[in-house]
Amino acid sequence: MSDAPTPALEGVRVLELGTLIAGPFCGRLLADHGADVIKVEAPDRPDPLRDWGQAEVNGHHFFWTVHARNKRCITLDLRVPRGREVFLDLVAIADVVVESFRPGTLERWGLGYHVLAARNPRLVLARVSGYGQTGPHRDRPGYASVAEAVSGMRHLNGFPGGPPPRMALSIGDSLAGMFAAQGVLMALYARDGRNGPGTGRGQVVDVALTESCLAVLESTIPDYSATGHVRGPGGTRLDGIAPSNLYRCADGRLLLIAANQDTVFARLCRAMGREDLAGDPRFATHTARGRHQDELDAIIGEWTARHDSATITAICEAAGVVVGPVNTVAEVVRDPQFRARDMLVPHYDAGIGADVLGPGVVPKLDRTPGAVRWAGPPQPGTHNAEVYKGLLGLTDEELRELAENRVI
Repeated sequence: MSDAPTPALEGVRVLELGTLIAGPFCGRLLADHGADVIKVEAPDRPDPLRDWGQAEVNGHHFFWTVHARNKRCITLDLRVPRGREVFLDLVAIADVVVESFRPGTLERWGLGYHVLAARNPRLVLARVSGYGQTGPHRDRPGYASVAEAVSGMRHLNGFPGGPPPRMALSIGDSLAGMFAAQGVLMALYARDGRNGPGTGRGQVVDVALTESCLAVLESTIPDYSATGHVRGPGGTRLDGIAPSNLYRCADGRLLLIAANQDTVFARLCRAMGREDLAGDPRFATHTARGRHQDELDAIIGEWTARHDSATITAICEAAGVVVGPVNTVAEVVRDPQFRARDMLVPHYDAGIGADVLGPGVVPKLDRTPGAVRWAGPPQPGTHNAEVYKGLLGLTDEELRELAENRVI
């Protein structure tokens, strides 16, 4: 008998539809914590994410390695009647469906929520789209890049006076995936209750990429509503939050030093040998430091320029001042903290026949931890027999018939 702890979401079955990042990231988060996530791909149109990633080995890319990890992969054509029948049989034994199509796509296939809920009233349907399931823009296609722009997030990036650059990540997709996973857990909680019966019914979780980006914009909206202030890009800093910036050291390396709290700023002043700054009216309070940000950054930059980055880091850490380097991924994979907390874990990638590192599981649960159990399966339909025979009881002959008719 295994002594391994039971993961938090063991026993939850998820059917993942859709492609690319946002919906599949939601599925990955649930799968990491033990949910049985069954990834459904059209037999004639595999998820394009299989071919994503800037690096490759013999034509194999690595987005799929991470985002399809811990999932069982099947093929099924939801656009044909027999495919819909099979899908509804899976819905009957599922807890969650995650989809990331344009609004109305499931309905066009005869698989709207009223149809799914008629088959399984306990089902939770998480719907991830560019603009949400309602509103004047619901029918517009949406990508993370546009969602970041429309939401106001992109406007805050970069340096004043220049075009706002894109971060080299699909942040809007990842945020939407996280909110979708959060919504799924809320809906399951409402369905199943706490210390007593819940509603017993599922519901729709409606997540928009644009709204996921807007939701993390801090005080920008009330700042504008109350005063008309339009926050703009701050370059390497946040305007009004000081000191919190990049400072170049004598060896040319940049360090992020953040000491914007009064107590931490006082510690930084002592570490610099400039205790006078803590009492200087220009810097004595959070508001004052924000108003004199340029002067304060110049003082700190002059100090860091006299020492190498290792010395500055040691001084700041000894003083209890928040400091850190701007790491490349090469430096991240050597970081002892990430390694100690299992945030750099091997994934055996059958596509190249070797282990590759990938990100670990977040968050860490001490009693019911998640885990990386396998990497994304390299071939569409890898688990067809396992799922269709094991869960639905289909025979080999029925599977052959489905394959011959291109349903799977």
